Amino acid sequence: MNVKVIKTSLFKENGDLFSFLDKYLPKLKSKDIVVVTSKIVALSEGRFCVVKTQKEKDEIIINESDWAMKTKYVWLTIKDGDVLANAGVDESNANGKLILLPKDSFLSAKLIRNYLLKKYKLKNLGVIISDSRLLPLRAGVVGVSLGYAGFKGIKNYIGKPDLFGKLFKFSKTDIADSLATAAVLVMGEGLERQPLAVISGGPAQFTNKINRKELKIDIQEDIYKPLFEKI
Repeated sequence: MNVKVIKTSLFKENGDLFSFLDKYLPKLKSKDIVVVTSKIVALSEGRFCVVKTQKEKDEIIINESDWAMKTKYVWLTIKDGDVLANAGVDESNANGKLILLPKDSFLSAKLIRNYLLKKYKLKNLGVIISDSRLLPLRAGVVGVSLGYAGFKGIKNYIGKPDLFGKLFKFSKTDIADSLATAAVLVMGEGLERQPLAVISGGPAQFTNKINRKELKIDIQEDIYKPLFEKI
């Protein structure tokens, strides 16, 4: 698998995302996966604001959340079925603004994919809208896919044999987030100015139909639920 990152100019607020992609993406091949950082998608949608007080920031975070709890460092929130800090509202690389998450990252990925399929006359192509996340009890961020299109987000091993013939009962591989992490690793988090990447040869099963819920787990079924209840 190869991940090629693309250095660009700064993407401006309310900029034309598709013109930006036209300018910087190389010629794409069948079964490539294009990774677009969520910040430039959000900026293209006007999903940013300026606040003057912490109270205003807190109100925005609460409004962006399905559930929110204030802690020592951040708001711990649930948004669209994901656990994240501050509902994804971010001040980094924002030039004094707050940048929210895209309105609908799955829809954004679909629209980008449709545009690129037509432009390059391709049959199979993947698109990921990427972000970064902290994991419990681990230092540092990893990549995450907020939305994707063109490939299955999960590989299911349930019912298949392991090396010694024992059948898996629970194992699945999170393809979408794993690919996002590979891209985010080389795209960077600071002043790299590399908001785009192209993954070639990735282990993805391409498809035109996406199940938005395939990576979601009901909170009542999450294996960490008993632990967090005790904490």
